[in-house]
Formats: sequence, structure tokens, C-alpha cells
Amino acid sequence: MMSKEKYKLHPISALINFIKVLKDMIVPLVVVVAVNGFGGSADSDGWSSYITYSIYGVVLIFLLVSGIIKWKRFRYWFEEEELRIEYGLFVKKKRYIPFERIQSLNYTEGIFHRPFGLVKVKVETAGGGPTKEADAELTAISKLKADQIKKEMMQAKNKQTTELEETVVVQELIKEETRPIFHMSMKDLFVLASTSGGIGVFFSGLAIFASQFSNIIPYELIYDEIVVFIRFGVLMVALAVFAVLLVAWVVSVVLTLINYYDFTIRVEDDEIILTRGLLEKKKITIPLSRIQGIRVVENPLRQLTGYATVIVDSAGGSMAEKDEKIRLLPLIKKTKINPVLMQIFPDLQFEPSFKKVPNRSRKFFYRLDFLWMIPVAAAVSYFFYPFGLLSLLLFPLSYVLGIWQKKTAGFYIEEQQLVVQYRVINKVTVWMEKKRIQAMTERTTYFQKRANVSSIITTIKSGVAGAATTIPHIEKADAEKLLDWYEPIRKPKIDIEKEQPLT
Repeated sequence: MMSKEKYKLHPISALINFIKVLKDMIVPLVVVVAVNGFGGSADSDGWSSYITYSIYGVVLIFLLVSGIIKWKRFRYWFEEEELRIEYGLFVKKKRYIPFERIQSLNYTEGIFHRPFGLVKVKVETAGGGPTKEADAELTAISKLKADQIKKEMMQAKNKQTTELEETVVVQELIKEETRPIFHMSMKDLFVLASTSGGIGVFFSGLAIFASQFSNIIPYELIYDEIVVFIRFGVLMVALAVFAVLLVAWVVSVVLTLINYYDFTIRVEDDEIILTRGLLEKKKITIPLSRIQGIRVVENPLRQLTGYATVIVDSAGGSMAEKDEKIRLLPLIKKTKINPVLMQIFPDLQFEPSFKKVPNRSRKFFYRLDFLWMIPVAAAVSYFFYPFGLLSLLLFPLSYVLGIWQKKTAGFYIEEQQLVVQYRVINKVTVWMEKKRIQAMTERTTYFQKRANVSSIITTIKSGVAGAATTIPHIEKADAEKLLDWYEPIRKPKIDIEKEQPLT
């Protein structure tokens, strides 16, 4: 019988709740302050500015009080093999989460957690709906209490009825004696940060931030200054653009270093445990039973330097989750991938011998691109002549890319697994166990039929939807072989009286 003792969150939860709400409101709050002249103009009455600042103060006090109330009213306990949560002031809400539905417990140690030895626990359930109503978040509890939740969950799943004795010493959340399977070195971390493409994220965030202040940004004045600056010459403009890109690159490198600092992989109790982060240390658990597929992704630059990224497709989750595809290995030398993956997935074959697509399939990799490029290139060449003629370079580039895609495409099957290799721009290799494949479809167009080739589409679970992988333009006989391989083995009917298979 589980303990019915009700537990509180740590008092620091009130401050964390306050900061969380304040962070969500900081942009509109700054906009309101700026639009109102930061408390009133110079020629306005003095009392009006005091009223404005008083309103801002009342809002901040209200946010702080709401954070305190949320902490005071929050309780959780264990009962009847469930994690039960109670919260709310005027409307009391209760949430019951059966332990058997809990897929993983993810831990985060922020800057407010570490001084007190606390963690934030996020409970992820199987088949959580789009609104994530079945999930729960414990803002700040001790590591011992976090580990107690895991022990209660393991007891319920193993159908153990013995209650936890008070004398049992609960193990630490982070087990120092466990040897990591993989730890990202500072060299690899810097390579990841330098090639992560975070510059685009930086400019996107800058654009979103600027859009919040569109009413007060003097665009006309900025435009006039840019026009004057351009008159200094191409060299000065080029240097300015280079400086902006350099700053954006440095910022993206710093953010990536902070995010993936001390990235480590461990395997405990049939779970993959990822830990990372400098300012905010995160611990993510992925049950091995949830992993549906493994993808090794190599973009052209990383392929040239011998690096790759390993991603796993995870089943379950919700529409609100960001990471249905989880970076198991954000960056790793390709020569080191197989030893790491073999320790985590010992039943899979990580040295496949691929069956390549036939040479007569080559035209299918670039012909469709030519069809849409012809009218586009013609229009651009006509309206932007003579510089528009540069669009004709798309045709040889598309042809080269198609040849590259054709040389990459292939597949490998054995009794219980399928490995697919393909390329759009990045080279992708996908490992799938037969039992994880949800559907397999053969697709044959009129032109493929004439060439005696087909495409096979496989689907596995990923998040609440699915992830499709295409084996493009393979031999018709190979496509039928794959369908026969995937078809379930039908057991023969037994004559009960004679105990002989029916013919």
C-alpha cells in the first residue's frame, strides 16, 4: 500500500513561478512602458507618471502573490499506484496519473535549483493528448523526493506490494558510479557550436524581438542612415555585413556551448539518460521501449569532415512537445558511432551492406525538378535579363544533386531489421526493427512501371503522428521482396481432433 502522505514543493517554487510568468510578460510589459513614454512625458502632470508606475508595481506584486498562492496550494502524493496532484485556489483541481502510463521522468536543475539541491521534474505519459492534460510538472523538489517518485513508479510497474520502509536509503538521483557510454569532448562541442546553423535562429529571434517594438522603432531614420552608409562604398558595406554575421555566429556558438555543455549518455534500468547544460542542467530519460528508429544524419560539411548527428524517433508524446526526434548524439566522429550504438542497441546490425538502386532509375532523381524549373528559369531570365540567365545554372546543379542522391540511395534487410539510406541534401541512414514498422506501402507511377522500378514507403511512430521514410526507385523485384519480408507470418490452422495442420 502506497503512502498517502501529501508532499509540498520547495518554497523556491513561488519565486520560480513568478519569474516564469514575468518572463512570458516581459516583452509586452516593456512595449507598454515604452509606448507610454516610460511613465509620462516631460510636460505632463507629475501625478500621472506616479499612477503609471503604480500600475506597473501592482502588476508585479500580483504576479508574485499568484506565484506564492500556486506554491501554497500545490500538493502531490502516491495512492493506489497513481501519482496524484492537487492544486488551485478558487477552483480546486486534482490530477491522477497511473504509474503504468508514465513513460519517463525528466529532470532540470536551473540556477535557482542548484544552490538548494533541487530539481524540476517533468512527468511524461504514454499517449498524452494534444493539450498535455495527462502530464505533470513538479517545479522544485529535492533529489531524494524525485528519486522516490521513480521508485514508486518502478514498484507499481513491477507489481511489487512491499511498501518503502523509512529506513531504506534512497539513492541519489545522479549515480556517480555509473560509467557514461558517451561524453562529448570540448573539441566536438565547439565543432557542434560552429556548424549548428544557429545564426538563422539568432536572426529569427532578433526579428521577433524587433516586431514587438515596431511602433517605437524609427524605421525611416534607420533607412536614411543606411542609405548614407552605403555611399561609403562596397567595401564598407561588406565589412559591416561581415561584422554582423560574425557577431551572430559568436552568439550562436556561445548559446550552443551553454546548451550542450557536459553532454553525457548513460544507460540505466532499460532507459537512456541524457544530461547536458551549463546554466540549466537537464536530465532526460528515454525508455528503450519507446525508441522506434535511429537516424544518422550527415550534412555535406560534416560529411566532408567525418562528423554526423544521431537522432532517435520516440513514440508517444504530444502535439506540444518539441522533441519527438531526440538528438541522441548531437555530434560525433562517424568512426565512433557504431561502438556507442552497439552498447545501447546490441540487437541491431550497424555495419550493413546496402543494395543500391539500379542505374536506369537515375532519371527519376532529377526529372521532376527539371519540370518545375523550366518555367521558373524562363520567367526569371525574361524579366531580369541579363542577370536572370544565371537561373539556368539550376539545371546542372539539379542534375549533379540527383546523381548524388542516386548514388546514396539503398537499403539492407535481415531477419528482424531494415536499414534505409537516402539523401535530399543531407545523407540520412535509418535503422528500423521489423516489429517497430507501423506500415509499409509500395508506390509505382506510370513511368516507374515502364522502367520496372518502385518506391517503398515505411512508417514508424514518432511523437503522436508518424515518421515516413522512402526507399526511392528500387528494382520491382526488390520492392516485392521487402513487402514479403514485412508481411506477418500466418500460422497454419490446426485440426483440433487430429492435431494436424489443415491443408
